[in-house]
Amino acid sequence: MSTNLDPIVLNLLYASLGGLLGLLLSWLGSWVFQLRMGFKLREELQKDNRAVGMVLMGIFVGNGIGMGLIIGLSLN
Repeated sequence: MSTNLDPIVLNLLYASLGGLLGLLLSWLGSWVFQLRMGFKLREELQKDNRAVGMVLMGIFVGNGIGMGLIIGLSLN
């Protein structure tokens, strides 16, 4: 019996762990931003602060690009 993992299972594991790591790093990035700036992101978004909205949009777009790369590279 072979001890190697099936490539499909290995790719699924790689994509899942990479996606989870990407989400964790996005959350960490927004937390550090909130900590360094000294205000709560949720309160500023309720006040219609567009600069904070653009920063969060950048985090989401970066996360989407990262997920696309992770999933795309796991399909090879």
